[in-house]
Amino acid sequence: MTAEAPTAPAPSYGRLIPVTVHFDDLDALGLLHNARYPLLVERAWTELWQQHGVRFEGDWAAAGDACNAVKELRLTYEAPVTRPGTYAVHLWLDRLGTTGLTYGFRFCSADGATTYARGTRVLVRLDPHTLRPAPWSDTLRSAGRELLRPAG
Repeated sequence: MTAEAPTAPAPSYGRLIPVTVHFDDLDALGLLHNARYPLLVERAWTELWQQHGVRFEGDWAAAGDACNAVKELRLTYEAPVTRPGTYAVHLWLDRLGTTGLTYGFRFCSADGATTYARGTRVLVRLDPHTLRPAPWSDTLRSAGRELLRPAG
């Protein structure tokens, strides 16, 4: 495939987190395997939230905001990734509710200019004992407000 990926200006909101595509992430056709995109996005989010102290270390009761579940994932592939190397995931929040949030993402070139895939994911914060929705902490809400995409 020689399709050109759509280009976009560098992000003015959210964060660009570097990710690495390895040779073994490619499928038999030499394209980044479709299942790797969500994995690389998850790794980028994990890195970003760890910078804010949100991490899972094996104890759900102590995990706080890391005790959450995916409610929905949407992903659209726009252009193929055809080689290993350094790329980025552009991350932002579209919505920050009391117990849930919706984040947007773009899998893109390292500078954020070229988009290969984009999507959204809905997370729900869970109480570790009941597995029912629970409120996000003030710490996560504060960090999350910095990631909200401007309206419009």
